Amino acid sequence: MSTPPYVPAYVGPAGLVVPSYPSILTDNLQAYLNIYGTNQYVGVDSAIYQLLAIISLKQSDTNLGLQLAYNQSSPQTAVGAGLDSIVKMNGLARLPFTYSQAVLTLVGTATLVNAFAQDQVGNLWAIPSPTTISGSTSVLAICTTPGNVTAEPNTITIKASPTNGWTSVTNPSAAIPGDPVETDSSLRARQAISVALPALTPIAATIAAVLATLDVTRVAPGYPTPGGPGTSIENPTGATDSWGNPAHSITMVVEGGTDAAVGLSIYLKKTIGCLTNGTTSTVVTDPNTGYEETISFYRPSYVQPYIGIYVHGLAGFTSATVAAIQVALVAYLNSLAIGEEVTYSALWSVALSVTPNISQPEFSIKGVTLGDIAPTALFTVVPGTPAGSGYLVNDVLTLPGGAGGTVTVTSVDGGGAITGINPQVTTPGTGYGLATNVAVSGGTGTNGHVDITALQPVTATDLSLLFYQASQGVSGHVVVAAV
Repeated sequence: MSTPPYVPAYVGPAGLVVPSYPSILTDNLQAYLNIYGTNQYVGVDSAIYQLLAIISLKQSDTNLGLQLAYNQSSPQTAVGAGLDSIVKMNGLARLPFTYSQAVLTLVGTATLVNAFAQDQVGNLWAIPSPTTISGSTSVLAICTTPGNVTAEPNTITIKASPTNGWTSVTNPSAAIPGDPVETDSSLRARQAISVALPALTPIAATIAAVLATLDVTRVAPGYPTPGGPGTSIENPTGATDSWGNPAHSITMVVEGGTDAAVGLSIYLKKTIGCLTNGTTSTVVTDPNTGYEETISFYRPSYVQPYIGIYVHGLAGFTSATVAAIQVALVAYLNSLAIGEEVTYSALWSVALSVTPNISQPEFSIKGVTLGDIAPTALFTVVPGTPAGSGYLVNDVLTLPGGAGGTVTVTSVDGGGAITGINPQVTTPGTGYGLATNVAVSGGTGTNGHVDITALQPVTATDLSLLFYQASQGVSGHVVVAAV
């Protein structure tokens, strides 16, 4: 890759832009040749090259220091402590970390003082002190490790403070993850919202005021109304709009904050005579006249999406790749606004984004599934007659867990992929069938022998991700899932 030409420092949209070290070194070497002649030897092993390299490095370090100092003056480019200082002008402070919480079931007969439970990865969970156990007792434990610490059901099972009479501990449900220290990007976003308070339009000012309310985390954005004026937040017409919002109304969907605080923020910014629409209502008092008015808005209804990504490992595919895909998908889901659609193409793109070099992918994606009902079971495979390719008719699939029972392969295609099973098993509320977009082929020397691993859900705020990966080394990486 060629070295970019030397360009003196300048101020652009991203702040102070400075030349790179290679550009400075190349420019200094050329200046030397311009003075002493192009026949001078300036190879990397020459004394002049070494001297100019040292000088160029010092110049680059100085430029980078000036760049950092300059960029700390704007919330758009400041980082770390510099950003903390600049946002104070807007009355903001970086949100600190919080601790994860889990409901533990303690069994035995004992009194616990300063006791701890431990999860399977070594995190300690502090039990309220003192706690008296009599039979089975439920308590709320706090993780001693700050930030987003997850614990799936029945993974906090170790008595880190053994006490006579205390026989067992577990967490029947997943822990509620804490929050890490607020990132620079999130703090910048809040700063941008804060300066929108004196907005030119009343609806923008109302949204900004609600977002600035204590403990409010999100507000549904104003999607354009299909086929008419207004948005999903504002209906300026004299009739009910296509969203179902009443005439001359505003409809806010707000996550977080107390009802009273949210209602007051809406009241102080809404226009005169505007109806506030919603199922959550609170009475607010005008701070000037003492007049009381009922303000209404909506609280979000949460839909828990479940994502199935079926991957085929290629060269370089490891368990770290699986973790990276999970993290990327959860980050994408958390970035969505209230009411924003989740698209298959976005999930596909986000999953592939973890590949360092797209020209040499570490995995391929066989299929993506998305729904609001969790797949409750996976088919496991009983090895059939040894063969070099695919499944055979009469191979047996066994349903795991509470579903029980078996099904028999009734037909396969030319490549050994299953095209029919009998019976089509169903249990109350759940239908089992063959997943689509999944390539099926046999394992190493044994027809249909596939080890399937169901990874634990990756939890995020009001979201769960189910990620299934067939074991590596198996041709085709088959996953036959509940659909």
